[in-house]
Amino acid sequence: MAEMQVGQTVRLVRIPPFVKTADTMPMLRPSSFLEVGQEGQILDRRPANYWAVRFKQGAFLIDGSDLEPVS
Repeated sequence: MAEMQVGQTVRLVRIPPFVKTADTMPMLRPSSFLEVGQEGQILDRRPANYWAVRFKQGAFLIDGSDLEPVS
């Protein structure tokens, strides 16, 4: 897998059952509003291979294994 960088566009390849918001006070939410193939922009890298990604529904912490870079 290619290394991802802040500002890069990524695609969601797998949807976890729950996602955490990337807010100052994060909340755990069901991920039923996300779709496989949805694209977002990386905002920040977090520990343990998590990335803060901005989708049209908001910013969420997504595991790097659930993302792929868009060419």
